[in-house]
Amino acid sequence: MTDPHPAVGLDDVIHQRVRLGILVMLAEIPECAFATLRSELRLTDGNLNRHVQVLADAGLVTVTKGYEANRPRTWLRLTRDGRRALKAELHALEQLTARLQAADLDDPPPAPA
Repeated sequence: MTDPHPAVGLDDVIHQRVRLGILVMLAEIPECAFATLRSELRLTDGNLNRHVQVLADAGLVTVTKGYEANRPRTWLRLTRDGRRALKAELHALEQLTARLQAADLDDPPPAPA
C-alpha cells in the first residue's frame, strides 16, 4: 500500500487561512491579546471571535478574560495540542511543497492521446 497523498494530512480546522494565522501568531509568542490578533489579521471582532471559538472547541487554544488598566481584555494561548496540530499541519504543507518542487509546473506533461 502506498503512502496517502500529503493533502490527506491537512486538518480542516487549522487549514483555514484565519485559523492558521491565529495559531502561527500564538506559536511566536506565549500569549496574545485578542485586539492584537484582530489588528494583525485584519478581522472584525465577530469574525475573529468565531474562529477563536472553533480553535478553543478543538482544544487548540485557551481563552482567558480579565482586566488590564480597568478595561476588559481577552488573551489567547496555544495549547500543547495546538502546538502539535500546528506542527503536523506544517509538515503536511512541507510535503506538498516538496512534491510541487519535484514537478515541473512550467511544462505540464502531455495529455494522453
